[in-house]
Amino acid sequence: MYRLCGLVLICSLLASCATRDGLPRNYRSFDAKDIPDAVPQVEPKSRYGNPPSYVVLGKRYHVLKSAHCYKAKGKASWYGTMFHERLTSSREPYNMYKMTAANKVLPLPTYVRVHNLDNGRTIIVKVNDRGPFHVDRVIDLSFAAAKRMGMIAKGTANVEIEAIDPRHPNASCDAPQANIKKATGKAQPYLQFGAYGTKNTADKLANRLVPHSEDGVYVRESQANNNPLYKVQVGPFTDAAAANTAMIKFKQLGFNGVFTVVR
Repeated sequence: MYRLCGLVLICSLLASCATRDGLPRNYRSFDAKDIPDAVPQVEPKSRYGNPPSYVVLGKRYHVLKSAHCYKAKGKASWYGTMFHERLTSSREPYNMYKMTAANKVLPLPTYVRVHNLDNGRTIIVKVNDRGPFHVDRVIDLSFAAAKRMGMIAKGTANVEIEAIDPRHPNASCDAPQANIKKATGKAQPYLQFGAYGTKNTADKLANRLVPHSEDGVYVRESQANNNPLYKVQVGPFTDAAAANTAMIKFKQLGFNGVFTVVR
């Protein structure tokens, strides 16, 4: 059985990584404004921390093949001195004074933009670790990142996270991207799980799909009778057979009403 390194098991057994025990002695005087955002770089996947799936506390998590257009909303927490200089799941030493983070399913490494919905602050971090293993949490931030986000005292914050493509750091996923098609330019099949009039409803479904998908999960905006329509899709798949196999898996998981679309 694949054994995850570093924080993944230890952190999962804690009630919370955001405790006062994780604070450095200089936490009041430490000025996180001096710590720059992580700079997105094109990097190969880590040799460690990227199994197809893994199990923590009886739950199986599926690591995404790609972070393309990944978005999620939920709680952010943070971890500090208890793990400082220990190995992360990617086997990079954890440095609480750098802009890094942990996520359950994103490929390692992935660069992520984190927006604090409570106070409007935004940072960019490098995801190089696994966690946090709480139902409503989507990211575990380093001490420096949490200080920049203004969430040290409370311990958690409501956030939206969005993966960044280092090759196109300013690209938007609200519109279809050219690199989701094969080099031939031919359209590819996707699975569609629903279409909703509100983005919040679509995002909720997309977040439920993420742990079960090894492919990209997208919320795509279109227009219907001059009103916005938000479609939840997974893909692209190499061919119709691959899409059908995935459809069967999702129906077995209880996602009904799934059908194939070609883009």
